[in-house]
Parts: sequence; C-alpha cells; structure tokens
Amino acid sequence: MGALWNVGWCGLGPEGLQLMRQPLGGAVIVLGRKAFVSVPARLQAVDRRITAWLGQHGVTLSRLSLGIVFLWFGALKFVPGWSPAADLASRTIQQVTFGYVPPEWGLLVLAAWETLIGLGLLTGKFLRITLLLLAVQMVGTLLPLLLFPAETFVVFPLAPSLEGQYIIKNLVLVSAATVVGATVRGKGLAPEKVARAT
Repeated sequence: MGALWNVGWCGLGPEGLQLMRQPLGGAVIVLGRKAFVSVPARLQAVDRRITAWLGQHGVTLSRLSLGIVFLWFGALKFVPGWSPAADLASRTIQQVTFGYVPPEWGLLVLAAWETLIGLGLLTGKFLRITLLLLAVQMVGTLLPLLLFPAETFVVFPLAPSLEGQYIIKNLVLVSAATVVGATVRGKGLAPEKVARAT
C-alpha cells in the first residue's frame, strides 16, 4: 500500500511532480522550481482537522474582522479629533471634489460609508453591495499616496511614512474582501488535494 503524501494545492506542472522522502516521515514535493514540505504521516490527521476548520471558518472570520475594522474606524470619524486619519481623508475628499464638498461634510459621508460597510460585513446582508462600497472606498483610501506623496512617503516611492504605511496596509483588507467576495454565491473554500505515491 502506498504512503499518503500531502501535496496541498500542487498539481502536475510541465516538469512533473517529484517526491523526496524526509527522515520524519514527511516529504518535500518539488514542482518545477518550487518545493513544498509535506506533513509527516503521523500528523496528517491533525493537519487535516486544522485545515478543514480553517477552510470552514476562515471566510467568516475574515468577513467579521473586516466588519469590525470598518465599523470601528468609520464610527471614530463621527467624533472630531478621534480619528488620526480624519485630516488626510478630509483633504483627499476636498481635492478629488475640486473643493465643492467641504471637509467636514466629506468626512461625515466617509464615516457613514465606512459604518455601512462594517454593518454589512458583520451581518452578512447585502454582501455584493457592501463589497462594492468597500471597493470604491479602497480606491479613495489609496489616493493620498498620489495626491500627497510628501506626506505619505519619506522617499517616494520606496519608503512610506507612517501615514503611507497605514494606507498601504489596506491592501490586506482588499485581499480579505476578495476572499469574502469569492464566496457570495454560496461556495466555500475547497479542501486540500491529497495524492498517493508509492
């Protein structure tokens, strides 16, 4: 009977799939130029339970985490002086609206916008609309990198300032929202693929 090897998300590439046995009962799977370390055979059952739990709950946890961040940071913008991002956000809104929207009104709209996103993510209701609002908001969030490079970078474009780092980290939120958006039709994460080798 062949040994069971965990190959994660690997598939057969043009250079084929190679297995190299390891002393502890695992293997290194070489696919083309990439190598993946498998889990030793005696830990396979535990590994499968953990990854199954992550697959079952990961999207929900991502959605709830996003919801908390948006609701929290959005609510802060309703209170003058509580949000460290308020000044930069206000000036960005004023810039993109050519001064037609006063900073204080723009900030209130942004606060309500982010709060709605947070509520939509926390409740799981109207996810398509919520994620659309999030996508538009993220575009606006990244604009200060272009509009105010002297404030968002110490050395443009390689060394972001603290404000710039705060903005760039939003890419993680975009990625998490992408994962949540991929499941709006009811499909979850696919289980890992397991291959047998002799």
